[in-house]
Amino acid sequence: MRRLLALVSSIIFVDALLFTALTPLVPAYAEEFDLSKAGAGLLVGAYGAGALFGGIPGGLAAARFGPKRAVIGGLILLSVSSFAFAASDSAVTLGGARLVQGLSSTATWAGALAWLSVSAPRERRGEIIGTAFGVAIFGAILGPVFGGLAELVSITLAFTVVGVLTLGFAGLAALAQAAPRETVSFAGVGRAFRDERFVGGLWLNMLPATLFGLLIVLTPLALDDAGWGTFAIAAVFFGAGLVEVVLNPMLGRYSDRVGRLVPIRAALMGATVVALALAVSSRAALIALLVCAASISFGSLYTPGMSLTSHRAETVGLAQGLAFGIMNTAWAFGELVGPTAGGALAESTSDAVPYLIGACLCALTLAATYRVSGRMRARAA
Repeated sequence: MRRLLALVSSIIFVDALLFTALTPLVPAYAEEFDLSKAGAGLLVGAYGAGALFGGIPGGLAAARFGPKRAVIGGLILLSVSSFAFAASDSAVTLGGARLVQGLSSTATWAGALAWLSVSAPRERRGEIIGTAFGVAIFGAILGPVFGGLAELVSITLAFTVVGVLTLGFAGLAALAQAAPRETVSFAGVGRAFRDERFVGGLWLNMLPATLFGLLIVLTPLALDDAGWGTFAIAAVFFGAGLVEVVLNPMLGRYSDRVGRLVPIRAALMGATVVALALAVSSRAALIALLVCAASISFGSLYTPGMSLTSHRAETVGLAQGLAFGIMNTAWAFGELVGPTAGGALAESTSDAVPYLIGACLCALTLAATYRVSGRMRARAA
């Protein structure tokens, strides 16, 4: 189990690194290609669009052909997209490369998480998923640093090296022991979507993706307007994610012991406050501090949300690979809507408006947790 956890964690580490590597490069690309906030949002959101299209197919591949084959296929496609990103010389080709990266990540993540879920004991599933996700967060926080170094050294060279490294991980995955294939039952899909807690797990992956997508577009542009350079912006996101690396395994263990409701509510309360603060903040130093707070509060929704999705899928008889594919689709929708709609809304109104909408969504979700748990207690009585 330890070897599998190390391999899977390393794979999604690289995937997450590529996902966030664009963050400090957004201002430079916006200037080079004369992009508005809406245009920058489309560039960032291209990853989510690819993941949205590939979410269900990636989950079906993981369930039908086995997690191992899905991971290998996703890594090969990710390598191709890295080479394409390295050779891009326009906003269109960059967006296309990002779209393929998002498409590849669906098979990689669905396969990787299903591989862990099928192999891990049920009572430790939250801890193991949280550990892998914590490593992914470490990749995500190193992504902006990698993007800053790539701009300093050579974007072409940096992303070519990543493409070669990804092919190497595909080779290592091919040597690993395969997990058993799962039975694909589409009847389980219907049961899953009638299950409030399964749908809640999907929403708890979509909501933070929307908030992070918004954050990745607006805060780098705000800090750039205040005179902060690429490395300073990268340092903000690096510092913001360090706590998440340690926090997610702890959240996983905690949710295994006491359930997922308590950490979910705490994260939603924090996310509501942070989104409201971002809406009224204009000073660069305060925005940087709030990015750190957002990373903790927004990111704390992922691990209990993924664990909830996995547990409810098992309860209703839905294959883990397909469940994580559906979850990837929900995440991708948030990742697409956050930067694109948020960037367009901020351009037509102000940065405060999309942040206020995000705060309202968090508050409504918090209220919904009390309503659902109340109905569950009434049924039990």
